[in-house]
Amino acid sequence: MKAFEPKIVGFLCNWCSYAGADLAGVSRFQYPPNIRIVRVMCSGRVDPLFVIEMFIQGADGVLIGGCHPGDCHYMEGNYHTERRVKMLKKVLAKSGLEPERLSLEWIAASEGERFAKTMRDFTEQVRSLGPNPVAGEKPNLLIMESLYAARNAVEDFRLRTLVGKELALVEKENVYDEKIPQERIDELMENAIDEELVRTRILLLAKDKPQSVKGLADKMKVPSRDILKHIVTLRDRNLIRLEGIEGTTPMYLAQTQEVEA
Repeated sequence: MKAFEPKIVGFLCNWCSYAGADLAGVSRFQYPPNIRIVRVMCSGRVDPLFVIEMFIQGADGVLIGGCHPGDCHYMEGNYHTERRVKMLKKVLAKSGLEPERLSLEWIAASEGERFAKTMRDFTEQVRSLGPNPVAGEKPNLLIMESLYAARNAVEDFRLRTLVGKELALVEKENVYDEKIPQERIDELMENAIDEELVRTRILLLAKDKPQSVKGLADKMKVPSRDILKHIVTLRDRNLIRLEGIEGTTPMYLAQTQEVEA
């Protein structure tokens, strides 16, 4: 049987990690040819949506390479990347995909040998995890559905705002001369991820066929009272509507133009 060779997508910043990859090639440092490189001007330009989409499309691993902390050409780009990756690893874990399939590495332009070693180590790590469960002829539909939900969740304004402001909230004082403890930010992040994943799963399930609160609760293994709370929020956002009444049961249908799957 042919050995599994992982498909890896690498988002590398133009100024450091991409230059490090170029140096590795010029210097003939050996590393597996599994990576497909996408050059970006800054690691901070890697939208979380891109990462989720790569896994949906069948990538076995995703590596983001940036400048070392303090060396970013755009001041704080890599610090924001670090917080996005932390959020993404939580989202992947909640979606049923191993967070170890995503890696963030700091590689300078002069570190060609480090780039080669990083690629050897990460390729071996992904190989040990096996193929992406949503790729191939028989994808894991439950994980696929969860990844679709994750893709929609990371687009949510609240989650994006929380991730984008985390650096300022934790390390800099607000207008009241206060800093928010990291533990509190982590708690808020965890709650936001959980809530948005549930809401986007509701929208996906109600995309083509009206659903009842109880039906959604049974399918999602979530208490009916929580489903109802999320439906109220989604109705306030004009993302779901009351489609009709079956007997005495309200049936809800997603506003399909707002849901992608």
